[in-house]
Amino acid sequence: MPRRSRVWCGVPPALKHIRSASVAEPGTRRSNEEQLWEAAGYLPFSRAKIGSFFQERPVLKNPFLEDALLRGYLRRHLPQEAAFSDLCAFGERVASEVDDWGRECEVTPPRLVHFDPWGRRVDHIVTSPAWKRMKDLSAQEGLVAIGYERSFGEWSRVYQMSKMYIFSPSSGLYTCPLAMTDGAAKVIQSIGVSWPVDEAFDRLTTRQPERFWTSGQWMTERQGGSDVASGTETVAVPQTDGSYKLHGFKWFTSATDADMTLTLARAQDRTGATTPGSRGLSLFYGEVSRDEDGRLKGIEVQRLKDKLGTRQMPTAELLLDGLPAYRLSEEGRGVASIANMLTITRIHNSTSAAAAMRRVVQLARDYATRRTAFGKLLKDHPLHMQTLARMEVETRGAFLLVMDVCRLLGREESGMATQLDAHLLRLLTPVAKLYTGKQAVAVVSEGLESFGGQGYIEDTGLPGLLRDAQVLSIWEGTTNVLSLDVLRSVARSSGMVLHAYFTHVKSLLAGASNVSSLSPAVRAVDAALSELEDFVQIAATRAPGYLELAARDLAYSLARIYTGALLIDHACWKGASSSDTYAALRWCEKDLCPVVTKQARGCYDLSTAALDAALVYDRPIQG
Repeated sequence: MPRRSRVWCGVPPALKHIRSASVAEPGTRRSNEEQLWEAAGYLPFSRAKIGSFFQERPVLKNPFLEDALLRGYLRRHLPQEAAFSDLCAFGERVASEVDDWGRECEVTPPRLVHFDPWGRRVDHIVTSPAWKRMKDLSAQEGLVAIGYERSFGEWSRVYQMSKMYIFSPSSGLYTCPLAMTDGAAKVIQSIGVSWPVDEAFDRLTTRQPERFWTSGQWMTERQGGSDVASGTETVAVPQTDGSYKLHGFKWFTSATDADMTLTLARAQDRTGATTPGSRGLSLFYGEVSRDEDGRLKGIEVQRLKDKLGTRQMPTAELLLDGLPAYRLSEEGRGVASIANMLTITRIHNSTSAAAAMRRVVQLARDYATRRTAFGKLLKDHPLHMQTLARMEVETRGAFLLVMDVCRLLGREESGMATQLDAHLLRLLTPVAKLYTGKQAVAVVSEGLESFGGQGYIEDTGLPGLLRDAQVLSIWEGTTNVLSLDVLRSVARSSGMVLHAYFTHVKSLLAGASNVSSLSPAVRAVDAALSELEDFVQIAATRAPGYLELAARDLAYSLARIYTGALLIDHACWKGASSSDTYAALRWCEKDLCPVVTKQARGCYDLSTAALDAALVYDRPIQG
């Protein structure tokens, strides 16, 4: 049954216009005209009466059944009835039940209780009952487990992320601890499931709510940012039993109510010295537990972060004061050992970005069938439909890009990946994360505008969609950090990731060479791809600073061209609709290769770096 979205769960039902008996205040008389109007029901406003007009709210229907692209994609690649039945049932549960929990998490954010009534330090993070229900649901539905059960072989990650895509906008941000839990399980699996983390792995990947654990990811320290090599001060003191005790300050720990954590620290030698830089970092595993007096073992929660969005989830500053831990990586191999974790968490981030776009489009589309303005429904205003169509095209592109990265991950994990697949996964993971994060903010913002003033009213829940979307371009690497990671992947593979990219895009276009309706899109992507190849060759001859200045636009170009090819490919399969074709054509109308457009304007000439700095720090002339 359709349900109203979580964004309206905190709003009381529409008030009915009830006319009370006409009772005149002492010393006053109702005019004959007023009495006649009221008796006829035509007196719309009187004292506490507020009129009979109310805007209808949009209704959240089953997000699986309402998503034509999701269903079409799965019919093409994963046509198993079991998957469809599960996703359909889960979509119904999201609309009818889970969405309300998500709203409860929003209006009842976590709070920190430092002391019990008798003055003992307890550091309890108190979360809403709905937050706890989300944990049980996540286990029952296998939101992490699916990726490790691999019931659908190479398509298991696509199936898992399809379910996460349905869940994310209603999850009250519980997708964040799930991302870190999935990442931790991936790291443990890659290192080897053995003591002391064998039980932890079982708990991270179980479907049993009473056994299910979530994991934290405590990397960021007081210097902040992605530069963990120079920013990590936490030290690991060796113990006689082979374990360690961690001492340090973790500046930003998400989902701090997790049951365990993976974290970086510098192991001390016998003299107490540590090795600087990334060569001194190792990966450690620690459990979050309490002693007999109820105190956290080796942890003090300093404070909860006051964030723009994602308020549903506890994020804290932690003092590690002797946290018991075990070293998982080889000494000095901590950064390398979390590479798998970053792949997983960035894919989760990208999935949440696509999901946020889909949800706001779904709500805006429904609202357009209910809201009347200037004498007709919003859906009957061509300009409004044009705006929603542009949002839909962005959403479709993001979905296909994310799912293709999931496909590549699934092939790698099932042992079916070719060298081309491996190179594509390495290149496209940061590309998808950075591009969808930016898309989400723009599309959700546009979506709020489609509700008019109601999109700006906090108790509708709509502003929360935008606040939560903003984090998607920041967490797990900002746009610039990931753009530089793209360059790093090119350099470390000696350009092979780009060779794989060009090869695969050409193969996608070849499949559409005889489809006349798609020829404008094919020509546009093919031309952009040729321009990009030329740019890469030219950039290889320039000074290193040239590519760094171009990094962001290069990443955008990689995303737009590849997404265009995916939209074209999807529009070619036998079950495609006319909307699939139209979406591909519309996507390919944009500037698919902005790095070449800006190169022609001299934007990457090395002289521009000094001019940019001078512009940013321009000072008024004195005198």
